[in-house]
Amino acid sequence: MKRVIEVTGMCCKRCAERAEKKLLLLDGVSGAKANFKKGVIYVETSLPDEALSACVTEAGFEVKEIRARKGIFG
Repeated sequence: MKRVIEVTGMCCKRCAERAEKKLLLLDGVSGAKANFKKGVIYVETSLPDEALSACVTEAGFEVKEIRARKGIFG
C-alpha cells in the first residue's frame, strides 16, 4: 500500500535522505521518497502506520499525519 507521511523538522536534502534510508531499513518497506520542501515522505509498504510513525520519529522528525496515497502526487 502506498502511504504519505507528513512530517515537521525535515529542513534539507540530508534530512530527507536520512528519513528515506531509515524507512528503507524496515522489512516491509519497498520504497521511500522524501520531499523536504513539502515536508512529506512517500512510502510503499505493507507495515502498519504505527511502525512507520515510530521509525520516522526515531529518525528525528515529528509525524503530523499518515494517509493513503491516492495518485501520483499524493
